[in-house]
Amino acid sequence: MFTERLKQLRKEAGLTQKEIAEQVSMSQPQYNRTENGGRAPSKETLELFAKFFNVSTDYLLGNSDIRNPEEEIDLDDFELLYRNTSKGLSAEEKNQLASDLKNFLLERQRLINERELAKRD
Repeated sequence: MFTERLKQLRKEAGLTQKEIAEQVSMSQPQYNRTENGGRAPSKETLELFAKFFNVSTDYLLGNSDIRNPEEEIDLDDFELLYRNTSKGLSAEEKNQLASDLKNFLLERQRLINERELAKRD
């Protein structure tokens, strides 16, 4: 999966193997072996490509279909937002707020997932 994602990201960026290799301070043959599966990436190399393409290492490895981890719903942020906005509300209003926030985040995640699927087609 890694090699497929790396190749896909390079093509989406409109760059050649040589151009990517130069930008990440790697030789073109070394990059070629990495992209074609002849060489397993080290943790450092994986992180380098993730940073270069602005994706997560999980996305590169095929463990996630979400490219950018900042787009994922963070439950800690959700909880903090709920706490900060629910002060002084009645129990019914708090329940409504929690429901509204949950629906908003689920809808946002659905749209992100649709966008990711459309990019693959």
